Amino acid sequence: MQKKPPRPPFKGGEGWGEGGVSGVHGVAEIGFALRDGATRLTHLFQHDPMRVLFPAPEPGDASLAVLLTTSGGLVAGDQIRISVRLEPGAVAHVTAAAAEKIYRSTGATTAIAHEISVDGDGWLEFLPPETILFDGARLRRRTTIALAPGAGFLGGGILVFGRRARGECFTHGFLHDEWQVSRAGTLIWGDALHLDDDDRGDIAAIMTDPACFDAAAACATLILAPPRGGPRGFVADARVSQQQSLSPGLRAGVTAVGGLIIARWLGPDPLALRRRFADLACHFRQAAMGLRARLPRLWHV
Repeated sequence: MQKKPPRPPFKGGEGWGEGGVSGVHGVAEIGFALRDGATRLTHLFQHDPMRVLFPAPEPGDASLAVLLTTSGGLVAGDQIRISVRLEPGAVAHVTAAAAEKIYRSTGATTAIAHEISVDGDGWLEFLPPETILFDGARLRRRTTIALAPGAGFLGGGILVFGRRARGECFTHGFLHDEWQVSRAGTLIWGDALHLDDDDRGDIAAIMTDPACFDAAAACATLILAPPRGGPRGFVADARVSQQQSLSPGLRAGVTAVGGLIIARWLGPDPLALRRRFADLACHFRQAAMGLRARLPRLWHV
């Protein structure tokens, strides 16, 4: 692996963070390529507090990278950039060692940027565990996914609103969680969730409104970009899978849009939602790529 000189800390982009006044500036860059018939790590750059581990995957499964935040959570002003690049034919799974905690802020905003690109015939699974928003947290997160023709992607995220074990809810703070997926340079899907009490928005009321979050403890989005064929063939089976695994109060839906499958969950029990999210991810990876219907061991702890 070629060594490269140290890079300057991530400073974000327009609208990101607080100009680097406070907090850490973590970076994790990961590159995979197909070499001698196997997916191999070709690029790695990491800057505190980000670390990347590479456990041995199960035989016949995708190459595995595990993100680790050594600080134990992110506080106001922290800025994190995670970049994943797959060259043609590479197959990899990227997850994280534990749920990401976003602590309460007194004013500054935590910024996270996920930059993902997959070349032709590549397959990437980007499935970190849940992100827990402490009450009063401020988070701006942007995930951009660039897919070449013939590339496949399975990924998403889970948001937990407050530390539920302590009876805490997310009643004030800031959240902007944005997704953009492009294929061959053309935007095919975009989505953003925005909650902001600075703009006189009543987050507590939004979270309890039956037409909004209906007092849900967590929500999730799962995205499938099939590497070949149209997405609609996956919809019927995904809906059956969702309906068979619903628990009390958990709502779910799935649709095809822009060549993608988008699945959603909203519910009162973060653990039950996490399990259903993982169940459908297992189904998708097997149906789309013939991989084993099981996520890495970290997901099943």
